[in-house]
Amino acid sequence: MTMITDLPPPRPAPNLPDFIQADEKLRDAAQKMEATFLAEMLKSAGVGKPRDTFGGGAGEEHFASFLREAQAQEMVKTGGIGLAEALFEAMKVRSIA
Repeated sequence: MTMITDLPPPRPAPNLPDFIQADEKLRDAAQKMEATFLAEMLKSAGVGKPRDTFGGGAGEEHFASFLREAQAQEMVKTGGIGLAEALFEAMKVRSIA
C-alpha cells in the first residue's frame, strides 16, 4: 500500500513569464501551421498558377509559391479560418498534461 509520505514532492508552479512565453511559442507554431495549410489550399485552388502568357518556368513557379505563402500569412494575421486557435488550444492542453 502506498502511503502519502511515499509520494514525490509536488513540482513548483511555473513562473508567470515562462508560462506566457510558452503560450506565445505555441500560438506562433499554430499560426505557422495554419498558414502552411492555407498556402496548400490556395495552391489547390489555383492561386498563383502560372499562365501560358509569360511562358511559365521555374522562376514563375517559385514566385507563385512565395505569393501564396504571403497571402496565407496575411489571412492568418486577419483571423484566418480558426484553425490556429483550435491547434493552439489542443497543444496547450497537451503541454499542461
